[in-house]
Amino acid sequence: MEQQLSAFLTELTDARQLSPHTISNYRRQLEHLIQQLSANNVARWDQLSGDEIKLWIANSKRQGLANRSIATRLSSLRSFCRYLLKQAIIELDPCVGINAPKQSKPLPKNINIDQINQLLNFDDQDDPLAIRDKAMIELFYSSGLRLAELVSINLNDIQVSEKLIKVTGKGSKERIIPITKLALDQIDRWHQVRPSLASVDEPALFVSRLGKRISHRSVQVRLKKWAQQQQMTGTIYPHKLRHSFATHMLEGTADLRAVQEMLGHADLSTTQVYTHLDFKHLASVYDKAHPRAKLKK
Repeated sequence: MEQQLSAFLTELTDARQLSPHTISNYRRQLEHLIQQLSANNVARWDQLSGDEIKLWIANSKRQGLANRSIATRLSSLRSFCRYLLKQAIIELDPCVGINAPKQSKPLPKNINIDQINQLLNFDDQDDPLAIRDKAMIELFYSSGLRLAELVSINLNDIQVSEKLIKVTGKGSKERIIPITKLALDQIDRWHQVRPSLASVDEPALFVSRLGKRISHRSVQVRLKKWAQQQQMTGTIYPHKLRHSFATHMLEGTADLRAVQEMLGHADLSTTQVYTHLDFKHLASVYDKAHPRAKLKK
């Protein structure tokens, strides 16, 4: 087995001209597999099975190896198996159907409530675009919306008397979630000046200076503008507001499933399943937990 590995590494050096450091990594990763195979009385590469590879991945996890490092190990083995196939040393690729562990994406740093207030504490000077922007920011944080969800909201999606909003999320799934009075008040101000930009038949809640539905990019640019004007620390973007909403809600309530419903997640973790909750319960949890829902009642 070592002989085939050495031949593979030689090909990587000569044909692909990989660096000595990369070659050393390939050797170390594949020799680790050889040790396991030897312990399990697997003496030839054509005896390597998918089960052995899965065991290798499981052992790597038990040793505390990060998912990224395990994915690198598996990538090295895939390259080696392609070489073994080309050399007719094996007839079937044992790596087929085996997926690397999912690599968790780092969560964005959330903004604390004082920073949220700082961001929203700008003077809109009765400028329609500034009034619109404040309404968008309030709504982002009020209801934990995704950027695409906010952009797609229509005028008739707001249920003012019930303090609810209909949102179309991923997979065109609709959900109805609460909205703070502060956000509703700001949306009402936007409603009053919106006709100066939008035509009567434009359904979008938020429009650009040209009167059409605002674009994703425009929302990002305007949010960045106000964050800079308000001298916010770090980059402020829509998903950071959504993440802050989730963090603050979870700090204020133990009802993980209610927050899950508001976010429109099928799962918040592998142990949580989607559970539909009635709107009264959602509103109750929301009013008790959301920092800005507690204001101006």
